[in-house]
Amino acid sequence: MTDTTSQLEGATIELETADQSAWPAATWFAVLSMAATSFALVSAEFLPAGLLTPMARDLGISEGTAGQVVTATASVGAVTALLSNVLIGRLNRKAVLVGLSALAVGSNILAALATDFWLLLLGRAGLGIALSGFWALSVAVVARLVGANATGRGMSIVTLGVSLATIAAPSMGALISDWLGWRSAMAMTAGLAAIAMLLQALSLPTLPASTSNSLADVFRLTRRRGIQLGMLAILLLMTGHFAGSVYVRPFLEQVTLLDTRSIALALLGFGIASVIGNVAGGRMADASIAVALAVTAVLMAFAALVLVLAGAHAGIAFALVALWGFAFGMAPVVLPTNLSRGAPDALEAAGSLMVVSFQVAISIGAVFGGYIVDHYGAIGPLTLTAALAASTVVLALLQPRS
Repeated sequence: MTDTTSQLEGATIELETADQSAWPAATWFAVLSMAATSFALVSAEFLPAGLLTPMARDLGISEGTAGQVVTATASVGAVTALLSNVLIGRLNRKAVLVGLSALAVGSNILAALATDFWLLLLGRAGLGIALSGFWALSVAVVARLVGANATGRGMSIVTLGVSLATIAAPSMGALISDWLGWRSAMAMTAGLAAIAMLLQALSLPTLPASTSNSLADVFRLTRRRGIQLGMLAILLLMTGHFAGSVYVRPFLEQVTLLDTRSIALALLGFGIASVIGNVAGGRMADASIAVALAVTAVLMAFAALVLVLAGAHAGIAFALVALWGFAFGMAPVVLPTNLSRGAPDALEAAGSLMVVSFQVAISIGAVFGGYIVDHYGAIGPLTLTAALAASTVVLALLQPRS
């Protein structure tokens, strides 16, 4: 056992009440290794957004077909999330996390070397398994690293990798693709995953399985009111977000009448605000999860609604897109923390349900948003976002004050 591991395990009890600034160096190192992993995995997930054209041209397929590599990752992730708790059994969770990072390395290499669409799809499916397994374990592992009372702040650091990857991955992928080709961009994500794997191996303490769940155990959790409310909150808020956020650019083009450079600045503001919201969400979630959920939903509903009503004004549109980004930055911290409060004795099983809820919400949001924008224009999806986020506010009022 390493010195880092010994220090971290010895500090576990103290962390239940310790402030974030009082975390020992070993804890910071372990949590940051989880953040590095989230950055590596989500970068690989979003990378194809900037690579579709050269990827499709090289493999001799349409851009629409190439876009299915993203769908494959999400679909496989949704299925394996339910099975992950069963498959890992009583394996040491550190070994599982390092193994998932190794799978991401191999999957990204396979995608980079793919000579046809089916090999590319296989590589992306492997990434989906790594993603779902990591996120299914994330809340439980972070709670063990920093203590239950600081789970929100710990998750805010881990999900900071998501915010940074969301901002950087598409543009970074497009830049590297133009310079060295799309395969080099894919290979870069394998390198990121390898670095994350090394950091996990060096920093995570040994994490013996605290429980072993069957598929029946996972489904049994859905009978708990806290889990039901937590899953419904994810489904409502994230369906709303992904139904509308994909069409923010068309809205800014058609309603606000911004040029390409101005739209890029607005989306950059969204990304920067999401990083700030990520940090704020962690602190608020630890103080009161019900208030944190309500604030997240209120801000998103307000931003989307006022965009619909007054988004023709450029200054208002810029401010509201940033506000939406702030709310979205809070969501990946607040929503999993909220769900975990419904099953503090079964965090890993709850993590599986969390991943499934997110993946289903992403899929439903994409379908609904696409249908509405085709029939009602760019304002339609944002109206749906406002309605579903407002519904989440009502749901937050049913949460126990904690």
